[in-house]
Amino acid sequence: QVQLVESGGGLVQAGGSLSLSCAASGSIASINIMAWHRQAPGKQRELVALINSGGSTNYADSVKGRFTISRNNAKNTVYLQMNSLKPEDNAVYYCRTTTWPFGTEYWGQGTQVTVSS
Repeated sequence: QVQLVESGGGLVQAGGSLSLSCAASGSIASINIMAWHRQAPGKQRELVALINSGGSTNYADSVKGRFTISRNNAKNTVYLQMNSLKPEDNAVYYCRTTTWPFGTEYWGQGTQVTVSS
């Protein structure tokens, strides 16, 4: 079992920045991929960015060049630095991890990001 706790959401003006954190605990040795997803009202949850255990990253086209995902394996934490925020980035942001060896997924409780225009 892995437990994930997100922090760092809040209210920011368009063009501003926010940084999200997600701390993992439990069976952390089994963690492979760590990722951020988001879900806006009335929309499906979508992948924002992911980083694997080797440090390779992948981003949604809508956030490329604005968001940066990183992880600190010593602290079992994944981060999402969000710059140049837009109103369309309004959503609840969820942390997700995928573990060895079966690809089991764990999700955090979500943190609200609100961007005012």
